[in-house]
Amino acid sequence: GYYCAMQVYLVGGAVRDEQLGVPHKERDWCVVGATPDEMIAMGYGQVGKDFPVFLHPESGEEYALARTERKTAPGYHGFAFDCSPQVSIEDDLLRRDLTINAIARDSEGNFVDPYNGRRDIELRLLRHVSDAFAEDPVRILRVAKFAARFRHLGFSIAPETVELMRTMVANGEVAALVPDRVWKETEAALRGASVRTYVEVLRDCGALETLLPEVDALFGVPQPEKWHPEIDTGVHVLMVLDQAESMSTDLEVRYAALTHDLGKGNTPRDQLPSHPGHEIRGCKMIREISDRLPVPKASRDLALLVAEFHTHCHRALELNARTILKVLEKTDAFRRPDRFEQFLIACEADARGRAGLEDRHYPQADFLRGAFAAAAAIDAGAIAAESQPSRIPDALRRARKQAIAEYRRAG
Repeated sequence: GYYCAMQVYLVGGAVRDEQLGVPHKERDWCVVGATPDEMIAMGYGQVGKDFPVFLHPESGEEYALARTERKTAPGYHGFAFDCSPQVSIEDDLLRRDLTINAIARDSEGNFVDPYNGRRDIELRLLRHVSDAFAEDPVRILRVAKFAARFRHLGFSIAPETVELMRTMVANGEVAALVPDRVWKETEAALRGASVRTYVEVLRDCGALETLLPEVDALFGVPQPEKWHPEIDTGVHVLMVLDQAESMSTDLEVRYAALTHDLGKGNTPRDQLPSHPGHEIRGCKMIREISDRLPVPKASRDLALLVAEFHTHCHRALELNARTILKVLEKTDAFRRPDRFEQFLIACEADARGRAGLEDRHYPQADFLRGAFAAAAAIDAGAIAAESQPSRIPDALRRARKQAIAEYRRAG
């Protein structure tokens, strides 16, 4: 058989999650003492242009050669790698972001834990491994994401790591982040647990002001206490995120919750604490975010609908049949009933994301579901058969409005 003095270690998330007792999806391996040619000779397939990562011929799991990296230029790509067989497992672990991600286990089951990751797991601390953390601003986003993911386990960020993150922000590191990576990490956080923690960590270190200034601007902005016992608009948005998270796993609904009130961030001071016109101002900001970041179209479009029409939804019980039909048409409910349902869920999350009102009943959503069902039950084909072609749209709208009016009266 082919022989080289290589050692294989289980590394990273799999070791961490085993110690935490949470399920892990994939296993990553680190190989010490081998060259790319030796890996290929053993039947591994190479992937990864920048540095040698190989796929196991049977399991398909990733095996990376141990490497060190050195910052050579600003930005995400400015790194030089050394993957020579002399690189040790300790060297490889040193370049990782957090101590809890820098634990390895050898084939005998012994831990290699030079940076005390297992102790930090017990202490429930997210702590950077070394000062090299500061070389890659993506790590700020990753720490925020891990803080959210492990919130339920009681994790917090080590004070010295928060300090380092603040220094990186102050040095302008965050401005160098590639939009694709910003969105990728933000999307992962939005799909995960405790979304609000991701936002709070970024705000706490100052990164939110650079990455999502529209959201950052909401903190400290007052709203009428009558409708918002929590008063602060930023706090309200975090509460709405909590509600959206408990009501839906859809990325679109959660993104709409994050962005529904952006227009309140630039209300003229003399109009505070009320926010006339915040709906349309918010739509402009949602478009601006989509110009900067690769937000998927479905998320952007639902966010625009919720920003523009959430006030209509809250007032649904007072609206006349004509206005209700207008909302159904503007939200394209007849062609996109699934998205209309997402719209209603996001509006309900907004209504409940207020101090002391988390359990409030929200009859508006069911009322609009009923009004929509009544209008959608109108047989468009039958109306088309009875009308001249040019008159079909008006006839259909009249019939739908009539159906909504009857539903309202019966209500």
